[in-house]
Amino acid sequence: MGDHYKKSITLPNDVQTVPALNNFVDEVCEQAGFDMSMTMKMNLAIEEAVVNVMDYAYPEGTKGDVVVEATVDDQCLAFVIIDSGKPFDPTTKDDADTTLSAEERPIGGLGIFLVRQLMDELHYEYKGGKNVLRLKKKLTTND
Repeated sequence: MGDHYKKSITLPNDVQTVPALNNFVDEVCEQAGFDMSMTMKMNLAIEEAVVNVMDYAYPEGTKGDVVVEATVDDQCLAFVIIDSGKPFDPTTKDDADTTLSAEERPIGGLGIFLVRQLMDELHYEYKGGKNVLRLKKKLTTND
């Protein structure tokens, strides 16, 4: 096994912290050797997943944290999104109806569709009073 890179960020459930999240994802993607366009897609996907958590896991007006951990090794880049809000499994949400225009789409619906398209693995579990969402992207050189 080569070097392992590990980094995490803890954000309050406030969408105004998204720029900090984007910087974090940029840095991690750089470590993984992703190009600009893949980095942008990853940013969108992680942002969707995190904002989803911020919107659904905590009741209106409740303060809570969302932790995003990233690890990069020889095989893949993995993101783990953890929060202690109410159980919420985003992977069970229906995929967005992509025939609708952006204005007509339910907010958040496209997120999971995008995340599914992009990631090689998506795994959700609720354990120890926490939502744990794992996202994995294989690092393939022959893509």
